[in-house]
Amino acid sequence: MTQPTPARVRRCHDCDGFPTVHIDTGTRHRDGTRRTVPVTCRACHGTGTRNRRAGSPAPIRAGR
Repeated sequence: MTQPTPARVRRCHDCDGFPTVHIDTGTRHRDGTRRTVPVTCRACHGTGTRNRRAGSPAPIRAGR
């Protein structure tokens, strides 16, 4: 029997699947660890995926 193909998840075009990142501020805590600021993708709101109905851009056709 053939195996069903799993549904492909659409990655967010803005964050490319990395919805939350931590940016180093350049300062350190007293224990020596770096101080970071978490930043969440504005387009997907931290999910990493986008639904076509939610405003992701339509595919662009080029050529003939």
